[in-house]
Amino acid sequence: MLLRLAYLAATNTFALLRLLPMSDRDKGIEILALRHQLLVLQCQVGKPTFTDTDRAVLAGLLHHLPMEKLRHLLLLAHPDTLLRWLPNAVVKRQ
Repeated sequence: MLLRLAYLAATNTFALLRLLPMSDRDKGIEILALRHQLLVLQCQVGKPTFTDTDRAVLAGLLHHLPMEKLRHLLLLAHPDTLLRWLPNAVVKRQ
């Protein structure tokens, strides 16, 4: 799990560096395209399965957002589930 988490951290760092020179308009267009692709995949795939690393990354990214914002996001897991994952991810690391 730690190796996968390190890999995800490295790839997300490079993704962040790629986003820095992009305009807000370009970022908005990319977000809309990604949301549309997610909708298409949700229609084609059954219930997704998340690894422990997936849960830790999603919970870590999203736990700072207020619940009202989370409820309006297009997510593969219910917002309450995401928030439950965070304490589990922290406990497993110790």
